[in-house]
Amino acid sequence: MDKKVSDKKERLLAALDQGMVMIHLDARRPGVLVPASLRGEAHLRLNLSYRFEPPDLTVGEWGVRSTLSFSGSRFTVAVPWSALFAIASHVTKEFWMYPEEMPPELLQQPPVASASVSRPPQPAPVPVPVAAERPRAFLREVQSEHSDEPETQARPAEVPSPAAAESGPGSPPEEPQPPRRGGHLRLVK
Repeated sequence: MDKKVSDKKERLLAALDQGMVMIHLDARRPGVLVPASLRGEAHLRLNLSYRFEPPDLTVGEWGVRSTLSFSGSRFTVAVPWSALFAIASHVTKEFWMYPEEMPPELLQQPPVASASVSRPPQPAPVPVPVAAERPRAFLREVQSEHSDEPETQARPAEVPSPAAAESGPGSPPEEPQPPRRGGHLRLVK
């Protein structure tokens, strides 16, 4: 395996370990297997993840294979390393490009941002900690105002609201508010 293929494989595997990855490929290259409607695409983007169903993503010496969903239908795609020209991590926002593998049509396109339009400077990306480095969240019980035990204390006499006092004795009484319930979550051991 040559150095370029080895570099692509290492970067793709490292990005997949972090989460979802988008690969950019030329679907017209030999060996690429994609749905018929996408075979003529010079710049096809596919999302890959170890979490997709079915979990059959393989990254090998030849390239990448996985079953993906296209408009609700599953299709097993195959992408040789020679057709892959960019890798982008959705998690870390890192992007690796291999210009020598890009289709000539993409190289001839003018840049998207023109010199006459000034863009505000983008903030530097914040590194996302790996799952092992993130602090683990713990659940804890929150004491509610009401307990599950029956009330043994006498309730204080209800004081009429100011609106009820103003409306007078001839008006219909306000509906009593239902008692406030405790939280709906409970601790399961």
